[in-house]
Amino acid sequence: MSKPPLYVSTKNETVRMFQSDFMEFFSRVHPATPLFLYLPVVGYMLYTALWTQGFSLSAVGGLFLGGVLCWTLLEYLIHRYIFHYEPKTRLGKRLHYIIHGVHHDYPNDARRLVMPPSVSVPLAFFFYGIFLLILGRFASGAFAGLVFGYICYDMLHYATHHFPMKHGALLWLKQYHLRHHYKDDHVGYGISSPIWDYVFRTRK
Repeated sequence: MSKPPLYVSTKNETVRMFQSDFMEFFSRVHPATPLFLYLPVVGYMLYTALWTQGFSLSAVGGLFLGGVLCWTLLEYLIHRYIFHYEPKTRLGKRLHYIIHGVHHDYPNDARRLVMPPSVSVPLAFFFYGIFLLILGRFASGAFAGLVFGYICYDMLHYATHHFPMKHGALLWLKQYHLRHHYKDDHVGYGISSPIWDYVFRTRK
């Protein structure tokens, strides 16, 4: 793996992370990939909850919103405690750089802004299993919300680095996230929503 740079890039540029061309290829993802992969999952889960299981629209709406809220908490916890964990070992530092460090060195690298399917798909199955264990027959509606929240997160994350977002709430979210990158990466862990930064007092 290449040595981490000593600066933070402000351009849409990249760095090679792996000597293996195979590994390098799968470390880069087109930003529309989550839409094509996961919007059908959201649709299928909603179909299951509404038509196969017969829940009312209001019940599915409540489960869906609960799933979205659950995603915002997961996003915060993963970003704060996994992506920003500071390992001591050489192997730990290499893994950290691959998982998230490279994004902080090259935050505008357009092909490394959304999670690779090689990571997101196993995680999706894992969390669906957790939802089934905890929620049973209510899992489909809530999991649809969780996956929709994840899609919003990936799309908003890409947009904050590459779209103008000049007005209103979108501008505020863009500025909020870019402060995390360019001023203080120990605060502002929420990307799609800052709610948990307020709750856990990590908003500067």
